[in-house]
Amino acid sequence: MPSLTQHLLSLSTTAPYSAAVNHPYLKAAANGTLNHNLHALWLSQDRIYAMHAYPRFIGALITKINFNSAHTVSSNEERFNQRILTILASSLEAVMKEGQFFINTAQKFNLPLDGWRERKATKDYTAEMCRVSTSMNVEEGLVFLWAMEKVYFDAWSNVNNGLSAVAETNEAKQCVAPFAENWSSPQFAKFVDSLADLVNSLDIKPGSETWYNAERIWNRVVELEVEFWPNEGEEVSQRIA
Repeated sequence: MPSLTQHLLSLSTTAPYSAAVNHPYLKAAANGTLNHNLHALWLSQDRIYAMHAYPRFIGALITKINFNSAHTVSSNEERFNQRILTILASSLEAVMKEGQFFINTAQKFNLPLDGWRERKATKDYTAEMCRVSTSMNVEEGLVFLWAMEKVYFDAWSNVNNGLSAVAETNEAKQCVAPFAENWSSPQFAKFVDSLADLVNSLDIKPGSETWYNAERIWNRVVELEVEFWPNEGEEVSQRIA
């Protein structure tokens, strides 16, 4: 029987998965034609996601871990809860480093992080993160976390593969490559795999309410990811005069 994550990846989603990982923004990033200001707009929105919404999301999930003083140190329940805590804590530590990476890379390539409107897609994504982390259980929150990171890994892996055919002197490639390398790296792949292993260890039963919620979460994350990539022309319309 396939695991939960395998099952989710096999589903047809309202917004096609291919649209989330092969969006026109990503195609331009992969072939060295991405508009510099559109790239800056995306980075400004991803900074909001990573530095504001993501820490709140992770923090809320940590408060939902089912710690119980009746669980002994060596009990399966305590060990599993500590496993969840370890992954969530490492996620928080990683995103803090990522925030500084954003700032350093933006400065290096003259990508302005300020002076942009917050896109509706960004607001929708961060609102959904808040809703899931506050109104759903920790298991469902972990499915959401895996889904976000899985889409990002696949999207940027596609970009990184495409960039291999672009000349090193291409300025657009130079701006995009640090991000593509970061989210397609073996370290990030290992992190995504560890999240999948954790989700598949949650003992979410097929046909249960949590199983169906996981399907809805996956469908929604794919939708949100499709919309999160900015479209051509927004580098003008989203700029604050």
